Amino acid sequence: MPADPRPPRADSVRNRASLLAAAEIEFAQRGSETSIADIARRAGVAKGTVFRHFATKEDLITAVVGAHFSRLTVAAQQRWDAQDPGTALWEFLAEAGESLQRQDVAFLQATGESDAAVAAVLVELRAAVEVLVDRARTHEAIRADVTGADVLMMLCAAVHTAGLQPDAPAGLWRRYLVIVIDGLSPAGATPLPELMPR
Repeated sequence: MPADPRPPRADSVRNRASLLAAAEIEFAQRGSETSIADIARRAGVAKGTVFRHFATKEDLITAVVGAHFSRLTVAAQQRWDAQDPGTALWEFLAEAGESLQRQDVAFLQATGESDAAVAAVLVELRAAVEVLVDRARTHEAIRADVTGADVLMMLCAAVHTAGLQPDAPAGLWRRYLVIVIDGLSPAGATPLPELMPR
């Protein structure tokens, strides 16, 4: 059957946006155990409306997580031409950390590993961050032996570690991020051990 050429109705667009926003909150709080009914309730729509937009719960998870990583990719790309590459990288890490701390990092990572569409978005994110890191290295704003993958891993570690602390004060992840940023400095850096193949 050919695709319907008509643009989506305004209420349909609103419902989809509400569903994605509600799902993002629910998945952040409960991970994949979240029910479609909980998401529909938070979005203020009927359960059937969810399935009109997303055939399965897995499709909804893919949409939410993919959109999250896509926003981070755009945030990195927007800083590619910054005059101060070091500041651009720090600003990105702060924005990404702010975004990640509202999510279940383990849930995001697990979805990226299990879904091909999300994995493809993650490839784009890593490439975008690598450009930021490469420019920062070229301008000697960070140590020469750090990669984009290193930076993303340390960012996730800072946010995830803060989230594991019982009764953690708000913004604890920012303390850890400052330590990470200081560790990226070229001043007095100890050479990193070489990575060995598995």
